[in-house]
Amino acid sequence: MRGRVYGSDHDDPAPGPKPGRTYAELVGGPLDGLLLDITGWTAAEIRTGAGLPTDIGRYGPGGRALYKPRAGACDRWDWEGDAR
Repeated sequence: MRGRVYGSDHDDPAPGPKPGRTYAELVGGPLDGLLLDITGWTAAEIRTGAGLPTDIGRYGPGGRALYKPRAGACDRWDWEGDAR
């Protein structure tokens, strides 16, 4: 798996996935293409999805991008909209 991990610093020399970690690819929305580290998440937490803080969504600073796992493909999470 390649790509930049959500939450990594823009100047991080190695912003990609780390061995031994579990990632979901974010699909659509402001965080499209980033990888979310879900290592250690419970099945219930994964089913719930996540509201990820981002400054580049509809609500700017303080906003969140909402993502949920795709049915049958827990390694791909689809954007469901933005929230405050």
